[in-house]
Amino acid sequence: MQIYVVAEGDSIYQIANLFGSSVADITTANELETPEQLVVGQALVIPIVGQFYFVQPGDTLSSISDQFNLSVAELARINGLDANQPLQVGFRLYIPELPKTTIESNAYIEPFGGTVSETLENAARKHASQLTYLAPFSYQVTRDGSLVAPPLNDFKTIADQNQAVLMMVITNLEEGAFSAELGSTVINNETVREQLLTNIITTAQEVGFRDIHFDFEFLPPEDREAYNAFLRYAKSRLSEAGLLMSTALAPKVSADQAGAWYEAHDYRAHGEIADFVVLMTYEWGYSGGPPLAVSPIDQVRRVVEYALTEMPANKIMLGQNLYGYDWTLPFEPGGEYARAISPQQGIALARQYNESILFDSTAQAPYFQYVDAEGNTHEVWFEDARSIQAKFNLIKEKGLRGISYWKLGLAFPQNWLLLDDQFIIFKY
Repeated sequence: MQIYVVAEGDSIYQIANLFGSSVADITTANELETPEQLVVGQALVIPIVGQFYFVQPGDTLSSISDQFNLSVAELARINGLDANQPLQVGFRLYIPELPKTTIESNAYIEPFGGTVSETLENAARKHASQLTYLAPFSYQVTRDGSLVAPPLNDFKTIADQNQAVLMMVITNLEEGAFSAELGSTVINNETVREQLLTNIITTAQEVGFRDIHFDFEFLPPEDREAYNAFLRYAKSRLSEAGLLMSTALAPKVSADQAGAWYEAHDYRAHGEIADFVVLMTYEWGYSGGPPLAVSPIDQVRRVVEYALTEMPANKIMLGQNLYGYDWTLPFEPGGEYARAISPQQGIALARQYNESILFDSTAQAPYFQYVDAEGNTHEVWFEDARSIQAKFNLIKEKGLRGISYWKLGLAFPQNWLLLDDQFIIFKY
C-alpha cells in the first residue's frame, strides 16, 4: 500500500501510471467524489502490493533498508541492484509487503437523540469486521446506581456476525456533561456501588456484553484512591461473572499532572487492575479551543512514553480520532465553537475553496486556511493517511495492544485501508 501526496500539475491518470495502479482502483480506495479534481497536498492511498520508495538526498541502501526493516542484500536483490552501487536521487525502489502485526482494535459509536441513525448503523456494518470491540456510547450511571441505556438497535447482531466483542461503556455523564459529583457518589457510596455493579452484570448477561469499560471523567482529585478501590472491587465482581474490564484514561504525561481531567486517573493502578486501558490521546485541538492538530504525534508520543513507565505495552490501546475541526478565525475564548468534520469533508473544503493542503511535520497532521463567502477566515485541521500512518508506526514501535477509535460515523476510508494492510485484527 502506497501513500502519495498530490503535487502541482498531478492528475489521477499520471499517478495511476506511476504506481502501476488504475484510476478506478485509486478512486474507489479513497472514495474520491471528483477524481479529476485533486487537491494539491492531498494524501492518497494507492492500493498496490508493497510500495515504492523514491531515493532522497543522503539516502543509502543501508539507511533505506533500516527504515523498512529489510537487509541490504534483500533490498538490492529485489530491485536488481549491486549492493555497493551508489543510489541516484529520485531512483524508484520497490519495497515488498511487510509482515503484519496482530493488534486489537476498538471503535466507539455514539447514537444521538435516542435513535441509531442509518449512517451509524451502516458504519458499524462496514467496519465491524476490522474491530475486536464495538463500543456503543454509553450507559449513563444514575445517583441510585441504575443505568440509562443507549439505543442499541442491531449492534449486537452486527458484532456477532463479525466476531466482535460488544463493549459496555459506563460513564458518569449527567445532563450532557461528565459530572464530578455523580462520579464521586457512585464510587464512594457502598450501596450505590453494589447496585451499579449488580445492574451492570445483569445487563451484560442479558444483552451479551463481554467487556465492561469504565469511562469516568473529571472525578474530584481527592477521589483518586477511591476510584482505584472501586475499580479493584469492580474487577473482582466482573471477573467472577466471566467479564473483561477496561478503563479510559485522560492523556497524562506525568503521575502528578494537574488538572480536573487528569488527577483522579492513576495510570499505575489502572494498569495493574484493568485488562486493558484506552488512552484518550486526542483533543489537543478541540472545538472550544484554538486551532491545533487534534492528535499531534509529538504529544501522543509523550503520553505513550509516560504510560509505558506505569504499565506494560500489551495493556495500552492508543486512542485515535476519526475527525477534524473547522475553526472560524480569529479564535476567541468562549466564542464560536469549531465545527467537527470528517477527513473527507476536509479535503472537500480545500477543493471547494481552491486551497492547497499543508502538512505540519512536527504534529504530522494536515491543515489549511480558507475564506468563506461571507469573508470569514477559517483554519482546518484534520486527519489523513500520513497522520494515521504516524500513529500506526508508534503502535508497532512500542508494541502496544492496539488502537481505539473515537468514533464511527465520519468517513475516513484511508484509515481502514491502512489498518487492513498493516495489521491482523485479533478476534476472541
